[in-house]
Formats: sequence, structure tokens, C-alpha cells
Amino acid sequence: MSRKLSTKKGSFLRTCRSVHGWLGVLILPWVIVIGATGFYLNHSKMVLKLFGQQAFSESEFGKEKPPKPITVESARLLGQKVWPEEPIRGISHETYHGRPSFVIKKRQGRVILSIPTGHYYLKTRYTNRTFSPDGQLLHSKRYWGRIFKDLHVTGWLGRTFGTWPADLVSISMILFGLTGSLMWWVPRVRRFMRSPGRRSLPNSP
Repeated sequence: MSRKLSTKKGSFLRTCRSVHGWLGVLILPWVIVIGATGFYLNHSKMVLKLFGQQAFSESEFGKEKPPKPITVESARLLGQKVWPEEPIRGISHETYHGRPSFVIKKRQGRVILSIPTGHYYLKTRYTNRTFSPDGQLLHSKRYWGRIFKDLHVTGWLGRTFGTWPADLVSISMILFGLTGSLMWWVPRVRRFMRSPGRRSLPNSP
């Protein structure tokens, strides 16, 4: 009976070691990401200084006029050129950076066309690129704060998978901790149960 019990315990520990080892390999990248982004959430100003981006001024934009007047049709044509595989979801008139602009909405982001200057922006969840009226890239900006926060909350960039990657990593980390604890406790409990001192305890009268 004791041999069978010992065999079962040995098999259980081997299973724990196998699960623990594979979980460690599989979740290691996300553990690093969660640790790094968690550090950012506590020290955002210090971390963002490391990713400092070059300052860019739009003060010269107002000195130039577009080659031809900017209309809704201009915005529609621009929207068809940018991310051409995606349909235009809508065009609205808004103020952007203090100037009246047409905002073309698409799945990947927004195309913002400045009416007074003809400059336009391609704005996604994580980036914002500024272009001259003739299509020359003038400036590129990354929203590092949003990138770090999404990586921490969802475990992935973008919302395609929802929070499933982060949820799976959370469950895996719980199992990783449980299997590690069992691997530490079970041998010690077995040694305690087999200790000579425990076996030689005198019987009560």
C-alpha cells in the first residue's frame, strides 16, 4: 500500500514539474512584458523620458496655402488613397490642432485633413504621422503611454483578441505558482511523515 502511495506521489510530482517547466517557458515573454509595463504604470514620467520624441512645431503651416481649396471631395479622395483596402466609415468637420479640418474615419484610424493648410495626419491608436500637402512625411509620433497600458491590460497590441491573452497569462501564472508551491511542500511533508522522531513517539498508556 505504501509503495502504491509513494508511486502516486512520485507521478504527481513529475506532473507538477512538467507543467511548471512548460508554463515557465510559455509565459516568460508575457511575464517580462507585464513586469516592464507595470513598472511604467508606477513610474510613467521617468519611463517616458527614456522614449523622448523630437519636438515638432506646426507654426509654419499657416504661412502656406494649399494648391487648391480643400473640400469634402478632397477629403474623400484622400481617404480613398490612405488604407485603400478599407471603406470610409464617415467624414466629419472638426477642429484639430486649432484648425478646421475634415476627419475621415476608417477601421485602422483617422485621416485628418487641415482645411486652411492642406496638411494631413494619419492617426491610429498608437501612432500619429504628419504629412505635407504633397504627401511628404514631416513628423512621426508614437503614443508610448497607450502602448504600455494596452500591453499590460490585454497582453497584446490592438483589441483584436480582447483581453484573452492577458487572461490566459494570468491563469498560467496562478498555475505556475501552485505547481511551484506543491513541488516545494510535498517532499518536505513526506520527509516529515517518515522522520524517525515521528515514528518513535511513545504510545500513550
